[in-house]
Amino acid sequence: MIKYIVKRILYMIPTIIGISFLTFFIIQLPPGDFLTSKLAGMMEQGETIDVSTIEALKARYGLDQPIAIQYWKWVSGILFRGDFGQSFEWNRPVTEMIWGRLGLTFALSFITLIFIWILAFPIGIYSAVKKYSAGDYVFTFLGFIGLAIPNFLFALTLMYIAFSQFGLSVGGLFSPKYTEAPWTWGKFIDLLQHIWIPMIVLGLAGTANLIRTMRANLLDELKKPYVVTARAKGLSENKLLIKYPVRVALNPFISTVGWVLPTLVSGSTVVSIVLNLPTTGPLLLRALQSQDMYLAGSFILMLSTLTVIGTLLSDILLALVDPRIRFD
Repeated sequence: MIKYIVKRILYMIPTIIGISFLTFFIIQLPPGDFLTSKLAGMMEQGETIDVSTIEALKARYGLDQPIAIQYWKWVSGILFRGDFGQSFEWNRPVTEMIWGRLGLTFALSFITLIFIWILAFPIGIYSAVKKYSAGDYVFTFLGFIGLAIPNFLFALTLMYIAFSQFGLSVGGLFSPKYTEAPWTWGKFIDLLQHIWIPMIVLGLAGTANLIRTMRANLLDELKKPYVVTARAKGLSENKLLIKYPVRVALNPFISTVGWVLPTLVSGSTVVSIVLNLPTTGPLLLRALQSQDMYLAGSFILMLSTLTVIGTLLSDILLALVDPRIRFD
């Protein structure tokens, strides 16, 4: 098992390097660059632009160098100094901008993931054990509703209900007086009062999907001979469920860690914009629109790295939970 983990970690290194290479060059594919957008904005404002100004701006943003050299400067800065470069649009270090939002994004992502598992796990088991019961039909219907409703529409609905019925302004993660305030107990309580709407919105579709997956997998396991044999030997129903088929049916929960992590950390951009959340999603969208290559590239590299790490965690946890797929 240890040998397998070490081997997988070693495989991650060239994978992440390849991802960084593709990320940087894909960002360069759209026509123009940040300087093109900036010059267009200056011309709209009636500013006179001469050749010397353009050359000075190219030198300032490092755009007068070949793409390969720009890539090497970016990657070497990350590897040797932990420097992700400078944001062109905001004129601030990318590291400062990323870490400023990443803490809240991780907090929201973690709470949402727990919310998804707490709901999907018992409901999926119930729907499989009580197949075709009234409760199964109710949860199946709610699951289809959860998959069908767009997250941003659900967010708007909850915002309206919270404001019209309870007088709560739930946009953002903090009240206006706590937005720029240092962390205190009052700010933490204020965060808890605001975080439930994005948690429900972001967790709705994931919960509905995992309920259906858990139900389908557990139904398959309940029909297998080992379950029939264990039941014939007198093993109690609850102990039988938890010890054998539920343990195997947990595989989808564990295997989804690889894609749940980057999906949640990206902040579900549309929902974050609708709810005015200070997460990474809106900032990534803005960086892509303005072709702020170091900021956008750093975000995409971070999300890709999380996918690789999440996949590794999924494989390790699957090997621990399911003896059939353990590696020697």
